[in-house]
Amino acid sequence: MREEKADEEYLRIPLPKREEGEMFAIADQLMGGSRVRVICEDGKARIARIPGRVKRKQRIRAGDLVIVKPWSVQDEKADIIFRYTHIEAVNLSRRGLLPKELDVF
Repeated sequence: MREEKADEEYLRIPLPKREEGEMFAIADQLMGGSRVRVICEDGKARIARIPGRVKRKQRIRAGDLVIVKPWSVQDEKADIIFRYTHIEAVNLSRRGLLPKELDVF
């Protein structure tokens, strides 16, 4: 029974919820004022807002892999949902879970 659980693939890190419109993105440039320019997996550059719950827990730098959720009213803006550490991003890349447009890890 223990061996069966080892064979199953289980991720402890969250993945984007596609049904809610979330997607992978890479932080490109810090804009100041809790704003970051991100390059999303659909090829668009958006201005993403860093909410306080993310800002308090971890610092976002240029080159970080993040999950963003585009706004429904303005497609050129988004909210950052989660930031991956470098180790988590490399792990996602090795497993083939990142889209090839963003696979720079």
